[in-house]
Amino acid sequence: MYLTASHHLLIASHELEDQQCKGFVHEGISLFIVRHHGQVVAYVNRCPHRKVPLEWVADQFLDYDKQFIQCATHGALFTIDSGLCISGPCNRQSLEPVPIEERDGGIYLLSKSTI
Repeated sequence: MYLTASHHLLIASHELEDQQCKGFVHEGISLFIVRHHGQVVAYVNRCPHRKVPLEWVADQFLDYDKQFIQCATHGALFTIDSGLCISGPCNRQSLEPVPIEERDGGIYLLSKSTI
């Protein structure tokens, strides 16, 4: 998939608190961002096991303790910082990262991101 965004603003930085997630659809592609220990990461909203969206409830991508990204379909757990599956049927597979940048009070999707 190919996004043609030119530093597309996703959200104002202050709107995403630590341990919070937010889903988006950009050019028909579902993605989500997570702020974890002050850092923001983004992934395509698709489990590598069944190719289904990770959440059943909007913006609910983390496990109960907010330590891992969790697939709502089969409970697979992914590290937040790398997207690597550490438990579940897709063990050792990874979520697809989406390049983003936090600057000037906003979180931006970087230009010509390939996802």
